[in-house]
Amino acid sequence: MASSGTRVLIDDNKRAKVQRLRIEVRRGPDKGLSVELDQEPIRIGTSDGCELTLGDVTVSGVHVELQRTKRGILIRDLGSTNGTYLGNNRVQGFYADGVTLVRCGNTELRITPLHKESPLELAADDRFGDLVGASVAMRATFAKLERIAASDSTALVTGETGTGKELAAAGIRDNSSRRDGPFVVIDCGALPANLIESELFGHERGAFTGAERSRAGAFERAHGGTIFLDEIGELPLPLQPALLGILERRESRRVGGQKPIAVDVRVITATNRDLAAEVARGAFRADLYYRLAVVEVRLPPLREHPEDIPLLVENILKQLPGERPVMSEQTLEQLRSYAWPGNVRELRNVIERAALLAETPKTSDAPVQARNTNNTIDIEQPFKDLKNQLINDFERAYVEKLIQATGGNIAAAARKAHIDRMYLYKLLDRYQIGSARQG
Repeated sequence: MASSGTRVLIDDNKRAKVQRLRIEVRRGPDKGLSVELDQEPIRIGTSDGCELTLGDVTVSGVHVELQRTKRGILIRDLGSTNGTYLGNNRVQGFYADGVTLVRCGNTELRITPLHKESPLELAADDRFGDLVGASVAMRATFAKLERIAASDSTALVTGETGTGKELAAAGIRDNSSRRDGPFVVIDCGALPANLIESELFGHERGAFTGAERSRAGAFERAHGGTIFLDEIGELPLPLQPALLGILERRESRRVGGQKPIAVDVRVITATNRDLAAEVARGAFRADLYYRLAVVEVRLPPLREHPEDIPLLVENILKQLPGERPVMSEQTLEQLRSYAWPGNVRELRNVIERAALLAETPKTSDAPVQARNTNNTIDIEQPFKDLKNQLINDFERAYVEKLIQATGGNIAAAARKAHIDRMYLYKLLDRYQIGSARQG
């Protein structure tokens, strides 16, 4: 299947541009409203944080999302209450190549790809912090990260596992006015639910069983600097109001404490989840999402910029001790042709293993050295990294077998696996599994 990366145009003067879209309201309370947008993605709904905000009460807060891809404009319902319709058919998502009429609740929209583009800002350098890439996709991402670093706004970094979200957060901090302040990292997905509150906000002595002394929380420890909340989509729903309170009041309160503590902190968060979809299904607070995503940047998966693989391999080899192996053009071409479901982290593991064993890198070894047996699990790798690699390995194998068993029939495959059809499309795109039919 084609990659789902942003459609970028290059003009005769080698300048990168992005296609503009016109969205017109043809029917509904906002009839006559027309906008031209070049954002990526474009979210439509009644919430103030959407790129197009509607007044139709039958439209959900974050109802539908538009994203430019190499296959056309992906129009995707985000779990809305009243649905998204193409003609008389309720759809969860589809690709549109030309002018399209789509209905959200009682509002009908006309979506038109225009024959005009907006300039796409590219960074002059091929690296940002420890992130590396010379492709248009990565240099456009670096330009966004540079702008984010120059501000003090709350930022949300999104992207698949292994794309370098923590490196992006560290780069933002290192290029900001808070570079000399503390940098506190909290992985919301790695902490047990009963410990997250204490870790984030601290606790007073005796606040709960085992609290033998008072402890400052992450926000207190990050005072004057930056806090990075990784896997923010894993934050339990009951704790989200407390985080929202800190963002709005800039005050933290320890568990069991009565006195608010002023905190001066720049907040950066990251997730591999689709938070807009999580908001639509009630798993994440809309008000918190919009406070976190004041500025948002997506790190592209490696399959969207395989031309960067030689540069990445060179950078990885430079960091390894001892003699560096020479990569032939044939080997690099093999690496470029692989889908890399684990992204740059997976590439790094393959190159490091090959260098250690003085072997040619093999993408057949790429997903993970550890399969299912305890004696092959590499405990030298962080738990989270190895777990994510195993999940990627499982997902790819499962979907390949599923598509083969159903003859490529997407509807039948989704029913058999008990998963949403659009989620299955995402897995097919992610792992570059061959074309399938609708059924």
